[in-house]
Amino acid sequence: MEIIAKNRKAFYQYEVLEKIECGIVLTGTEVKSLRNKDVSINDSFAQLDHGEAFLYEMHIGEYKQGNRQNHEPKRKRKLLLHKREISKIAGKVQQKGYTLIPLSIYFKNGLAKLEIAIARGKSMFDKREDIKKRTVEREIRQVMKKF
Repeated sequence: MEIIAKNRKAFYQYEVLEKIECGIVLTGTEVKSLRNKDVSINDSFAQLDHGEAFLYEMHIGEYKQGNRQNHEPKRKRKLLLHKREISKIAGKVQQKGYTLIPLSIYFKNGLAKLEIAIARGKSMFDKREDIKKRTVEREIRQVMKKF
């Protein structure tokens, strides 16, 4: 499994409740740009529209050797999920404060896969608590390293 891009801000800004692997519909030049790791998923999000899942604002750079049929960098892309998965996600996302965010994009057996998560936004207090935990753990590791 070759990881292409990760959403590093996701775990800081959101509390991840459930992870789901899904396929993504891409054009030929988009796949070539993905293989060159010319992608950013930091500002992207997923939504359900009429029983289908779509990914918005994912930036895949244009393929340099592409011709006039090159793709648009921030177009809406369809996510490949089973109907029962979509209905399960829809039930959870309809609750107040829940959203779908992408965590990572990778190739698995030659196919581009996207890992999305059902998440809830963190408050500033929760973010501060996470920072405190990390600093305490880092200090403990440094002290244990000396012994």
